[in-house]
Amino acid sequence: MTTAPSRRALKAACEGLALTDIALARAYDTIGVPVWRSEIPGYTMLGRMISHQQISLSAAAAIWARVEAHLGEVTAEAMLEADPEAIRLCGMSRPKAAHLISIAEAMVSGQLNLARVCAAPLDEARAELLAVRGIGPWTAELFLLYAVGAMDAFPAGDVGLIEAHKRLGKYETRMESKAFTAHAARWRPWRGAATHLLWGWLHLDRARDPTP
Repeated sequence: MTTAPSRRALKAACEGLALTDIALARAYDTIGVPVWRSEIPGYTMLGRMISHQQISLSAAAAIWARVEAHLGEVTAEAMLEADPEAIRLCGMSRPKAAHLISIAEAMVSGQLNLARVCAAPLDEARAELLAVRGIGPWTAELFLLYAVGAMDAFPAGDVGLIEAHKRLGKYETRMESKAFTAHAARWRPWRGAATHLLWGWLHLDRARDPTP
C-alpha cells in the first residue's frame, strides 16, 4: 500500500513554500497542488529505479521489460536465483546488475526491511537504505518520496529540479548541486513538496514545448 500526504497537507506545504521562494511561488501559481508520485514499496520498485539511472526513459523501459520477461515476477528471490550474465544480457550494465543482486541479498537476509523503513523516522529510514550497497542518496530519497510519502525527502543533485528552479527563478545559470542543496534548506520541512512542485511544473513545461 502506498502512502502520500493528504491534499490538505500538501496544499498547506505549497502555500508555505510559495512564501519562501519566488520560483516555487511561480510553480504553484502555474500548476496548483501537484500530484504526489506514489509507488508500492518493494524490490521491484528499487530495481526499476536502479535500472533507470543515467539513461533515457525509453532505453530504461526497454531494458526493464526484458528483465521482467526473463524473471517473470521481479522479486528479490527471483533475482538471486537468476544467472547474473542473463540479467546483463537484458541490457543492464555490470555495476547495475551487481547492485540489483546486492539489494536482493539485503532484502532476503533481513538487512533491509522495507516495512521497517516505511515505519521508521526519516533519518533512520534513510540510514537503513543507504547501508545497502547499490542504494545511493538519490535512490534512497526517491524511495522515501514515492513509497513513504516523506514530506522532507529531497533528491539533492537532481538535474531536473535544478533546471526547473533556474527557469522559474529567471536565473542566468543553474546552481551547482551543493549550492542548490544549501538553498533548499530553507524549504524544510517540505522539501518533498517543493520537489513535486518543481517536477510538476517541469513536466507541464515540457509537454507544452517538447523540443530539446
